[in-house]
Amino acid sequence: MGDIIRIRELTKTYDMGATRVDALAGIDLVVGAGEMVAVMGASGSGKSTLMNIIGCLDQPTSGSYELDGERVENLDRNRLADIRNRRLGFVFQGFNLLARTSALENVELPLLYDRTGRPGRPRDLARRALERVGLADRASHLPNELSGGQQQRVAIARALVTGPALLLADEPTGNLDTRTSIEVLALFQELNDQGLTLLMVTHEQDISRYARRIVELRDGRIVRDEPVAGRGDARADLAALSTGGAACAPTS
Repeated sequence: MGDIIRIRELTKTYDMGATRVDALAGIDLVVGAGEMVAVMGASGSGKSTLMNIIGCLDQPTSGSYELDGERVENLDRNRLADIRNRRLGFVFQGFNLLARTSALENVELPLLYDRTGRPGRPRDLARRALERVGLADRASHLPNELSGGQQQRVAIARALVTGPALLLADEPTGNLDTRTSIEVLALFQELNDQGLTLLMVTHEQDISRYARRIVELRDGRIVRDEPVAGRGDARADLAALSTGGAACAPTS
């Protein structure tokens, strides 16, 4: 298994009138296939800028970025859109589901914009994605008929339906209570155990402990990059909560 992300001397500078802001100041980062990485940092640290570039939503000022074996830093918008659809899955804090559309149709949506001739009927692929996150019996439900945790699972299924090489999650538990947060993290750990590479932005130390590795940014630079010591087991923490035991639960 190779590397999904290879970043070298990446910079991003914004011109704010007479002021230049260095959001990223020479980032080097390698993420191998099958890793689960938490990206941390305070507001203004550069973590959102880094995630936007990794997600092909923005382009760097300088430096190189290789995604799943392809250099992408200088590609045009159409090519970047194709890469987002084929290789990346996105999960957001706010779920971003269409309110008047069923869970199944929400999951199916990315496939309607797929121009790669992906094998399989979109509806069947969407059903399998919902099964993968444990929501096959909620396929016909609208978002307002689902709990917050179920809505986030639909959003995760939507991210998985295209078979991405990398799943990007931006504060995925920010709108969830403690128990539901751990349920989502248990799903992430299960998907990661199956070989999916995950990159998760969080400002919560208690959330990051469920990853395998922490990358922390400050002032546009990586100041910490290390394995998680004493990694949390979300399933075990869920079991402890169910029996009234003490779990090292995240706080939202």
